[in-house]
Amino acid sequence: MAQLLVRKLDDSLVQKLKERAAKNGVSAEEEHRRILDQAMNGSGDSKPKSKKSFEEFLLTMPNVGTDEDFARIEGTIRDVDLSD
Repeated sequence: MAQLLVRKLDDSLVQKLKERAAKNGVSAEEEHRRILDQAMNGSGDSKPKSKKSFEEFLLTMPNVGTDEDFARIEGTIRDVDLSD
């Protein structure tokens, strides 16, 4: 495979690349490859497809409140029509 050396990059750009790579759990070099692949090949998500465990999936869900936010309000009843 070929190699590519990019010179004269702004330090802040390199820092952003490193932060993005860390966020995605890969090296800066791998993140750079992904960005290039997406830009040049138009692949929307060039990340390798790997199955997540159920725990990993749950950990990706945003925190939208506490359990109390979703508690039922006692004494409220709503009518449900199950007819066609």
